[in-house]
Amino acid sequence: MNQRQQDVIEYLREENCVLREQLGDRRLRFADVQRRRLAVRGKKLGRKLLTEIVTLVTPATLLAWHRKLIGQKYDGSEWSRWEREFNDR
Repeated sequence: MNQRQQDVIEYLREENCVLREQLGDRRLRFADVQRRRLAVRGKKLGRKLLTEIVTLVTPATLLAWHRKLIGQKYDGSEWSRWEREFNDR
């Protein structure tokens, strides 16, 4: 990874910390589309890395969301429609 990428990552981590401080103990409410976006991206990172970087929800929560989404993918729900929209970005 080059230095510029590392600087961006460090900035975003710090930005997340600042936002978390602003929120305090207030519980965040996520829309389904937000859960999906976080779950898809979080799954790619894996539990170990998520433990180091996640600030909004726990790694267990992210991975549970992912498991739920995978279940929906195969139950004929709206997952496939969302997946197409997400991948078209």
